[in-house]
Amino acid sequence: MSDLLAISGARIFDGHRWHDDAALLVEFGQVCGILRADAVPANSSTVQLGGGIVAPGFIDLQVNGGGGVLFNNNPTVDSIRTICAAHAQFGTTALLPTLITDTPEINIAALAAGKAAMDQAVPGFLGLHLEGPHLSLARKGTHDPALIRPMDDADLARIIAARADLPNLLVTVAAETVTPSQIQALTDAGIIVSIGHSDATLATANAAFSAGASMATHLFNAMSQLGNREPGVVGAVLTNDSVHAGLIADGIHVHPASIEIALRAKTGPGRVFLVTDAMSQTGTDLTMLTLNGRTITRAGGALRLADGTLAGADLDMIDAVEFMHSRIGLPFEEALRMASLYPAQAMGLDAEFGHLRPGAIASFLHLSDSHQVRATWIGGAEVWRA
Repeated sequence: MSDLLAISGARIFDGHRWHDDAALLVEFGQVCGILRADAVPANSSTVQLGGGIVAPGFIDLQVNGGGGVLFNNNPTVDSIRTICAAHAQFGTTALLPTLITDTPEINIAALAAGKAAMDQAVPGFLGLHLEGPHLSLARKGTHDPALIRPMDDADLARIIAARADLPNLLVTVAAETVTPSQIQALTDAGIIVSIGHSDATLATANAAFSAGASMATHLFNAMSQLGNREPGVVGAVLTNDSVHAGLIADGIHVHPASIEIALRAKTGPGRVFLVTDAMSQTGTDLTMLTLNGRTITRAGGALRLADGTLAGADLDMIDAVEFMHSRIGLPFEEALRMASLYPAQAMGLDAEFGHLRPGAIASFLHLSDSHQVRATWIGGAEVWRA
């Protein structure tokens, strides 16, 4: 059997532009090119899709769980495998399992699980996101206040050491509780630093960005807001052109008008990209979850603690894309970019991820004409089909 695979019979969006009457060529897990459908090499294996859209696989940089598993509750390589498989059915082909604020022991276990997932080449595993515990109590959100703490020298050393085992490591910190020198040490080690769960002033947030932080975690949520005399973290993010920002686009976490304002403000190179902030419910019919011993209820399209605090999101990536297209009014290709190309750029991975140009990792999805995910490929291998 030939190692050359040709995907045809659907419109192809390569992350930048559309191709009609074309075929996507894949070999050894990489994109070879896109050519006319009638020019497919005779020695290729052909998959005929019969309509719909082929697009770059989605990249989710904030995934707390899926498939009935919450990473905090079971930080193992098997959990990572389950989470990645659960999200693949919604078009996500690369993700960062995300550890919410927890104990040092759970953090250590999560880092070990990430190393094992990397060693075992778990399909869809991109690296880890450590969201806490070095956050602001004032903007804790669903994070357990008893576990939030400053970053000490041992924390810093452990995170930097983990970078050797994880090519992609993202950490969310509060700008006022982690110092600029600590941020610089992290970024000097190749770690992506995101500001989130922060009540910082504009000046403090800008100092964090100047020190090397390049991202904001779930823009508008759990951060100081844009005010008339104090612009806060939101103001710092929207006025720093180079800062990328994750967004939970479910119509619950952020008002559509606020999303529109953010999109008009962020014109690049730093852009707004989509995250799900999904918990263990993705791909299941679970209605009750637990985090750090607290119950989370799934109802009305949201996940909430008993006091009403949002606790992650009841969201998958294709629904976030569709929300940006149908509710916010973006062209569908721009909504797709927000779920693929822009997160790849935020992580500095857009040479191989987020598009389907030659040399890219062959991770892509097939959508129906009504934008339902029909199949997903990771590294040239089909991992899910409806």
